[in-house]
Amino acid sequence: MSKQKTIINEITIEGTGLHTGKQVTMTFKPAPVNHGFAFVRTDLEGSPIIEANARYVTSTERGTNLEKNGVMINTSEHVLAAAVGLDIDNLIIEVSASEPPIMDGSSKMFIEALEKAKIEEQEAEREEYIVAENITFKDEESGSEIVLMPSDEYQITTLVDFGTNILGTQNATLSNMADFKAEISEARTFSFLHELETLLDHNLIKGGDLNNAIVYVDKAISVETMNKLKKAFNKPEITVKPNGILDNLELRWPNEAARHKLLDVIGDLALAGSRIRGKVIATKPGHKINTQFAKKLAKMIQLEKRNKVPQYDLSLPPLMDIHQIMDILPHRPPFLLIDRIIELSDKHVVGMKNVTMNEPFFTGHFPGAPVMPGVLQIEAMAQCGGVLVLSTVPDPENYLTYFMKMDKVKFKQKVLPGDTLIFKAELITPIRRGICNMQAYGYVNNKLVVEAELMAQIVRIKDK
Repeated sequence: MSKQKTIINEITIEGTGLHTGKQVTMTFKPAPVNHGFAFVRTDLEGSPIIEANARYVTSTERGTNLEKNGVMINTSEHVLAAAVGLDIDNLIIEVSASEPPIMDGSSKMFIEALEKAKIEEQEAEREEYIVAENITFKDEESGSEIVLMPSDEYQITTLVDFGTNILGTQNATLSNMADFKAEISEARTFSFLHELETLLDHNLIKGGDLNNAIVYVDKAISVETMNKLKKAFNKPEITVKPNGILDNLELRWPNEAARHKLLDVIGDLALAGSRIRGKVIATKPGHKINTQFAKKLAKMIQLEKRNKVPQYDLSLPPLMDIHQIMDILPHRPPFLLIDRIIELSDKHVVGMKNVTMNEPFFTGHFPGAPVMPGVLQIEAMAQCGGVLVLSTVPDPENYLTYFMKMDKVKFKQKVLPGDTLIFKAELITPIRRGICNMQAYGYVNNKLVVEAELMAQIVRIKDK
């Protein structure tokens, strides 16, 4: 396992938004462990936060655009690619407009800024999604496809076919993320002339110039178009070079377009919310399929986290034995359904119950085929949560806990005599006014057997 990383110092850069044309100030700031990447709109009241998460993707025209509670971040991919490429896990990205600065159309200047801020390890292990089997996603309409397969490290290959003589088929491969800076980060964004005309006609590329976007000329340039280009790029003359791109730019690699598509894949898949250990093969990638795949991947990662069985050494002395539990909980036998507390923090609790044939409910549930009732599994998880919430008050003996709601309850398999149930409950939201809202899981023999969202309230006995 490797450690999470962030930057040590704040650093600010300035530039122009490609599509808005607005001057933008962007500041990178350190972030705590398990924070991930998040954008902060400093130009808006309250400095709203938009986490870099696939669920906030609203459109993929002219870049990957995020929106949360009506607040937008446009063209997020180049910044996120730089963070992933430098092995950073946690980062706050403050911007004074809806769009990060385009800079030279690549991730180069973001890489330079983050390196100047200096990168450090943090005191927490990095969570990594390890690909165990092939995952595929295909857009039948466009023919775009992404395959994610097992690999010892994060690798990406892009295969692009633009269907034009001037650009044709290209591919690019990144075999080791440590090579991102040298091999991928300087690949600039690009456009075809016909796309550029449409953007100019709709006044959607106000911050562009011939230094931050490669323009491939895939059609004859009319006098009218040439005049628009001169005006847009503030150039007295514009010509087409022999390799079919507008002048004032030299390609950094013959396959710079494919490398930039690879850069976009890295930035877009950062929205899945986890580091990836696997090989991506992206055929005809674009922001639409990239982010659709990121959404699919995010759901798979969350499902795996939910079903991942935590490991605890039950031979160690418990944090609380049955007597200490009874000092906190008002429950008593035969309705005390927790034997030990293994872990307890201000946000989570882990408890244990040994299920024996002596349980009174087995007498009637069911004769000859004993099964622990599901409602009692839920009750046992709730008692774990009761320890969590009652541990926040100085006199737990003066409180009772009452169920308010249970939701998304699922029973995965039977709980039988001889089983050892391990419960884990985590707060969904902070405890307020004695109300505890938590996600709870129950495990037996390294398998998830029950899960539910639970809400309970503690009430002083004298106030009943």
